[in-house]
Amino acid sequence: MTYRTSLVLLAAVALLQAGGCNSKKSKTETMITQTENQVAQANHDSHSYSNPQAVAVSHLDLDIEVLFDQKILRGTAKLDLNRKQQTDKLVLDARGLKITKITDGGSGAELQFKLGENKEVFGQPLQITLKPETKSVAIQYETSPEAAALQWLDPQQTAGKVYPFMFTQSQAILARTWIPCQDSPGVRFTYNAKVKVPKEMLALMSAENPVQKSADGVYTFKMDQSIPSYLMALSVGDLAFKTLGDRTGIYAEPVSLEAAAYEFAELENMLVTAEKLYGKYRWDRYDLLLLPPSFPFGGMENPRITFLTPTIIAKDRSLTSLVAHELAHSWSGNLVTNATWNDFWLNEGFTVYFERRIMEAMYGKDYADMLKVLGMQDLKRTLEELGSDNPDTRLKLNLEGRDPDDGLTDIAYEKGNYFLLNIENAVGREKFDQFLNGYFRKFAFQTMTTDAFIKYLEAELIKHDPELAQKINYEAWIFKPGIPKNAIQVNSARFEKVEKAATDWKKGQPASAIATKEWSSHEWLHFLRALPEQLSATQMEELDKTFRFTNSGNSEILAAWLEIAVKNQYEPASKALENFLVNVGRRKFLIPLYKALIASPDGKDKARAIYAKARPNYHAVATSTLDELLKEK
Repeated sequence: MTYRTSLVLLAAVALLQAGGCNSKKSKTETMITQTENQVAQANHDSHSYSNPQAVAVSHLDLDIEVLFDQKILRGTAKLDLNRKQQTDKLVLDARGLKITKITDGGSGAELQFKLGENKEVFGQPLQITLKPETKSVAIQYETSPEAAALQWLDPQQTAGKVYPFMFTQSQAILARTWIPCQDSPGVRFTYNAKVKVPKEMLALMSAENPVQKSADGVYTFKMDQSIPSYLMALSVGDLAFKTLGDRTGIYAEPVSLEAAAYEFAELENMLVTAEKLYGKYRWDRYDLLLLPPSFPFGGMENPRITFLTPTIIAKDRSLTSLVAHELAHSWSGNLVTNATWNDFWLNEGFTVYFERRIMEAMYGKDYADMLKVLGMQDLKRTLEELGSDNPDTRLKLNLEGRDPDDGLTDIAYEKGNYFLLNIENAVGREKFDQFLNGYFRKFAFQTMTTDAFIKYLEAELIKHDPELAQKINYEAWIFKPGIPKNAIQVNSARFEKVEKAATDWKKGQPASAIATKEWSSHEWLHFLRALPEQLSATQMEELDKTFRFTNSGNSEILAAWLEIAVKNQYEPASKALENFLVNVGRRKFLIPLYKALIASPDGKDKARAIYAKARPNYHAVATSTLDELLKEK
């Protein structure tokens, strides 16, 4: 019971007592019911139809077959139940699922069910009528070929070009498109799975994983640590494995394995570094899976196996801060999870802070400072796009009735990170590290709300100190839009040299005279961001000829350059732009590039022409945004 819940119940009891013996029983019962409803509403996840406050899923046994020819999954999901209240209704989330039969998991007796109204994004409530003795339900079902979580790739869309590929992306509320479940981050469960795939392929899940292909194409999985539904993950393809350390390894298509192993060779050291900061890694192994380029995110922190975009393969290990980010989620997010998507900053703000502490420990303060400055640049850009008074620029969001992906912005990530940096600055790093270590220990394998975090912050750090409370100023950071005035300023000594180089070039120094030999990807990115908005054709040609931006093999640098090229109508980059947009599905790159195209002269027609070619390569997470952006008005 939460502190807020207990207050509501105590208030109800007081009202009942005040009514004395003259209160009618019907009024008493009505008041109790109203109070219970208020409590349930306060804790309700508006993005889920499910009723875990009454009946919660505690374990999943999944038995499915992956049918590439039909682009569906078919099988049975058996759900163990924790029946908390006297009700005969279990409510799950489903979207596009064909439910063929539901039975009592013990007796095998058929159970009645119905699917409610289908709504875009949210899908349907699946209501199952339980018998008094029902402790589990077995749901026979199959997915739709259009299931939003599932990306089906033809051989030509893979690195090897021989076999098809499939992967899932369940965050935020897409798990319901491939598993009937209580699709809320506030519901945690363990799971076992049996998955049948074509025998030429390897299946992997967010669980204990095989390292070799099975002769019969049947794989079994076990996840003993409880996870929320958005961390359910499955990938099937022509995959191979290479060990990177005692607890770490890399999965990739065979043709990409060696390059991936080189890029992530420091993974074991990264894991050890993270443990030194915030305590023991609680998930046994930490492996990586390099996916085809259509993957919509940089990475997805699926427990035990992070899914990664190939766009971070730079051949110089310069973009591995993204891996540090996904690793950090093993504490902030996977271990202590936001209770609802309105509390998303509790996952991402903490993770960005932790990621940069890992990078600082491994590569030094100067390196981490570059990441902080780039992060603030991203945050300011987001604030400009949304408007600094926009309610969506608060950390605590109100996404009721909206797609929770609307909250996947730099507000949660970077404003959340700067809030934590502000706390560190107010109390000192040593004290803040003690606070975070205690936080991860105390709330391990539990969910966290913004209100609960504030209470913990007040109890463990602020401790009725008004001066410290004013310095931390959580009210402004969490509940008000924009950036508070007390935000700390971060500077980068390495970036100061980059800024001087950009200034000297603008004043006429040849690009060839800039000393770039020791620059990292971050310095190149900062240099591109420091350039004027408008550049002449001569300036663009000089930069491109000197630094070969259009032919860069570094996706971060190439994406930044292509955006500049679009804005300055630099025709020599047009082919590279189309090739990048057709072959790369990472949402972070796609949205700015399509927006830049739309804003350019005659660019909307060009953007639509490219999108028509590229859309089949994109995941639904990307197309849901781009369809709206590029639709005919």
